[in-house]
Formats: sequence, C-alpha cells, structure tokens
Amino acid sequence: MTDKQITGLTQAEVDQRIQNGQVNQAIDDQSKTATQIIRENVFTYFNLIFAILAVLLVFVGAWNDLTFLPVIVLNTIIGIVQELRAKKVLSKLNVMNATEIIAVRDGQEEKIPIEKLVQDDVILLQTGDQIPADARVISGELRVNEALLTGESDEITKTKDAELMSGSFVVSGKAYAVLEKVGKDSYISKLTIKAKAMGSVEQSEMVRSINRLVKWVGIIIIPVGIALFSQSFFLNNIGLKRSITSMEAALIGMIPEGLYLLTTIALALAAMRLARQEVMLHDMKSVETLARVNVLCVDKTGTITEPKMAVEKAVSSKNFTGDLSSIIADFAKNMPADNATMKAIQAYFKDGTQTADSILPFTSVNKYSGVIFGNQTTLIGAPEMVLRDQFAQYQTEFEKYAAEGYRVLIAANYPGILTEDNSALKENVQVLGYILLSNPIRKEAKSTFQYFNQQGVDIKVISGDNPVTVARVAKQAGINGADKYIDAQTIKDGEYEQAMQNYNVFGRVKPDQKRKFVVALQNQGNTVAMTGDGVNDILAMKKADCSIAMASGNSAAVQASQVVLLDSNFAK
Repeated sequence: MTDKQITGLTQAEVDQRIQNGQVNQAIDDQSKTATQIIRENVFTYFNLIFAILAVLLVFVGAWNDLTFLPVIVLNTIIGIVQELRAKKVLSKLNVMNATEIIAVRDGQEEKIPIEKLVQDDVILLQTGDQIPADARVISGELRVNEALLTGESDEITKTKDAELMSGSFVVSGKAYAVLEKVGKDSYISKLTIKAKAMGSVEQSEMVRSINRLVKWVGIIIIPVGIALFSQSFFLNNIGLKRSITSMEAALIGMIPEGLYLLTTIALALAAMRLARQEVMLHDMKSVETLARVNVLCVDKTGTITEPKMAVEKAVSSKNFTGDLSSIIADFAKNMPADNATMKAIQAYFKDGTQTADSILPFTSVNKYSGVIFGNQTTLIGAPEMVLRDQFAQYQTEFEKYAAEGYRVLIAANYPGILTEDNSALKENVQVLGYILLSNPIRKEAKSTFQYFNQQGVDIKVISGDNPVTVARVAKQAGINGADKYIDAQTIKDGEYEQAMQNYNVFGRVKPDQKRKFVVALQNQGNTVAMTGDGVNDILAMKKADCSIAMASGNSAAVQASQVVLLDSNFAK
C-alpha cells in the first residue's frame, strides 16, 4: 500500500489528460511508418533512371527490351516486404520489452508502461529506475546520477520538492514524485531517440560506401548516356529506336541497382533472424556495427556468470571473537533489499533483532553501505574501499577466498555516525569478518567465448569486483589472457590506453572508469561493444560503438542500448 496521503490521480483525471494529449508519449522519428518504407524503396535515384529508360523504350516501341523491369519491380517489392516484416517483428518485441514503472492511481500502486503515464501522475522511484519525465519529489529521498545530462558522475541527493530531470537514473533510495513535464515537453523524448537509434545521417560504413558508389555512377551515367546516343544517332546515322536501345543496353550494365536493395534486405533479414532469437535491435544498422566489433567489453556478473547471487558462508577475522552472523543479520534486517547482493545476504542471514537508528545506502562510488547503531556504523562493502590504509594489514586474510573465485565483502565497525552527506571514511575500522558470495558460471559461457576467440574478437572483462576473483572466473569461462589482470584503482589518467593493451581483466572499476576504458580502446582504432545490465554500465554503453543490454537489468540500461537480449542470454 502507498502512503495514506498519496492517492495519485483518479481514472477520470487520467482519461481527461489523455484527451488533452498530456501523455508521456515520445515522438520517435527513427521508427519508420509503412508509408515511409514504401516511399523510400520506390522513389530511389536508380529507380528513377530505370523509369526514364523504360519510358524511352516504350516511346520507341522497343517492348522486347523491357525485360529488366520485372527484376527491378521484384527487387523493390522484396525490399518493401522484408522491411515491413522486420518492422512487425521488432514492434512486437518492443511491446514485449516495454519499460514499466510503478504509478499511484486511485490510491493503489500499479505498474504502467512509461509511455502511458500522464501529467501529474504520482510515481514510485526506486534503485535502478530511469526517471521517465521531468518530476518533483513529494515524499522520500533519492540519490540520483545525472551524468547522462551533465556529464558529471557525482551522485546528488534529492529530498522533498527537489526537481528530477528525465533521463537521469536512481542510484539508491526510494521516493514518490509527481510528473510535471511529460512527452515532447520532457528531456527524455530527445534522449530516448538518441539512445535507441542512430540518426538518419549516421549511416553504417557499408551504406556510406554504397552511397559513394551511387553518387559517382549517378554523375557519370548521364554524360555517358548522352554521348552514346549522340554517337549512334548523329554520327553513325542509326535510327532513333536502335540508338536508344543500344544506349540503354550499355547503361543498364553500369548501374548496380540491386546492390543497395540487397543491402537493405540483408540488414532486414538479419534483424528478423535476431528477433526470432529473442534479440531486439533498436536500429537495423546495429547488425553491421555488431559484425565489425573487434573488442567486446563484458561484465562478470550476468554475462559470464548467472545473474543470481548466493552467500556461501561468513568467516570471522582473526582478531574478532564475537558472533559475526548475528551482527550481519542485524545489518540485513535494517537495510532495504534493493540490489542482488543485499537480497542474497538477507536470504542467508534471517534472524536479525536490533532496529537501527539510521542507515547509509549503498552507492556505486563508495562501494559500501552502513547501518548506524548508537555512536558507531556497521559497514559492509568492498574490502579496498572500507579498509583503505589498513588493506595490506588484512589482505592475507581474505585474498585466498578471492583466489578461489568468491566475491568477498568485508564487515566492519566504524567509530562514528556516517550520513549520505558525510559518508567519507576518515578513521580506521574494526574488522569483524568477511562474507563470501558466489555466482555460478553460465553453462554456455565457455563455448560462447571460444566462438569469439575464433572470430578474432578480443574480450575485456570489466567488473567492480576484486580483480583476483574476476580473473579466476574469467579463466573458468575460457577467456584468453585471463591471467593478465589489474586493480583499476591503480590506473592513473593518461595510462588507460597502455592498460588496455597490457591487461584483459579489470577489477574494482568505478562507473566513470568504464567509459574511459571504452574511449581508450576506440583511440587505438578498435570498434568496441559494451555489455551491461546496471546503472553503472550506462556511461560506457552510451560511448561504445555498439551497446548490448540484458533485459533482466534495469530499465535505464535497456533504454540506453542498441541491442537488447530479451532472455538475458549472452550466448544469443
């Protein structure tokens, strides 16, 4: 149930706003209508040339020389049919993959597609949600990343009455917000078009090459035709009919009419074949980009491993003699299960009894979360981020678990009260112990990466986990060069290109670093694809030549990608 004071719009108010056109419907010019498809396939430059040649042949009564027309008409029809069929399949997949968000209507929470939200709708925003329209917080608190709008990866706290910009995404927290600008009035309309598809001027390399050929042939063909006709008719005194038919025979051989049409058909067929494999393309040109990729950046969780996570056990530190399980259980009792890690911890540690004074939500920048009891904060997070200067002191305790392939989280007490505005760790922590988590390797992972190796595609594993753990998992998945790993926190500005040449596995990667990795690879002349399923992958996915999202991930990652794996199976 929702907050008693938050009832949202009534159905009558929703209907009224729909009639007024105040709907969050984005105008997506990238989706061609059936009329546009027919017009673009019929009214081409070369069809015009063939039409003129046909008119000339009809004019002189050379009916027997019109045998090329059925081929041209058939090619045009095939192009239209294939694009219409592809449009139909892709439209169905778009409906299947429609992003939904929780809205409050008539006092009840219900999931509604973002394009059916209306102005003044009250929505519930949670971790991983992309803000679907310009809004204002009316209850609760969020930490929002506006990097897609500002280019800055800082996380901003949003409390009551704070403005929320569409296109930004929620990193942590939970809040109700009212939509103030929807549809074409909101920033998301422009952002979604840019994120989903290339503009019409941003054609694939293959299409650009064909257009260059078309341009030069189109320039040459007119004077050549005039010269051939003039030679036959004026110099050789051959009759009008024979002059036109001989010119037409020479010119038809020069025109690569089928090339452009076959390219369109090939892209349409490829899009349809992928669609049947539960792979959705936001743009058919992504097929060629995908084929040109020679470096693929993948995350460990959800790509190499199954998206699910499980706690294997908890291990106490050598200097701690208390009940580690009960401390973690109290932590889990008070922390919202808004990510896979916390869900796994809560599933394993169920008997918490203490109620906390307050909590410190997890952020992808800090890589830890906390629960405050009295004058101290119990932390759980990445060992490097929690220990800092104490890392070398405890490294031998937990590194052996990372080498075995576990993901290791540290549990520690911090002497002080941490808040979202003051979350930096300044004092040493008391180490309590370690939580060991695991992700099973996907059954098809080894054969998938073997295929990429045969195709000459380099794999770069980029993860926020311990580099030793990531390297072990990468080795189990059969990724070449898995033993070449590095802690991303040790890479300085200016060293990224060298690091991408020397290493294949990168651990402890922060969101802004993933984008730097993609840029470094592109600067070396590579065509880069980036996979992702979380908010921390979006910056890199937007920069990559081809972005691939798992449908099981959050809505922001799905909207920012060119290719969506609807069954979240990377083998497809």
